[in-house]
Amino acid sequence: MNTMDINEILKYLPHRYPFLLVDRVLDFEPGKFIHAYKNISINEPFFVGHFPHYPVLPGVLIMEALAQAAGILSFKTLGIQSDENSLFFFVGIDNARFKKPVTAGDQLHLHVELVRHIRGIGKYKTEARVDGEVVAEAELMSAKRDVK
Repeated sequence: MNTMDINEILKYLPHRYPFLLVDRVLDFEPGKFIHAYKNISINEPFFVGHFPHYPVLPGVLIMEALAQAAGILSFKTLGIQSDENSLFFFVGIDNARFKKPVTAGDQLHLHVELVRHIRGIGKYKTEARVDGEVVAEAELMSAKRDVK
């Protein structure tokens, strides 16, 4: 079983607070899959406005968390780490479905399967789960791009 703590995650993702949405990687196999999670705390900055009387994790942030997990998988698959010269950009989303709200106190499990990776473009089948129940799913695409 391959795991990653937050210190290793920071080597693979350029995101930082408040936009780092992966807390731990529980398992991964380069070229195949990753299973990570995000703890959803009432202290998240978006809960101030979404919604104060019923704190719901915005669906776009669920998709972003899945995309960040896919980014880690892409870096691991290519055997490289994040640097200031290149990034994986979230470039596509198909068949996104939101099945149940995610609220403060939940642990959002991110399941990403690499469908294919050709010339820096990855396609992934993803699911987000809480307590084993699918709360969101989508097919995502990312592209590696030089930024300098």
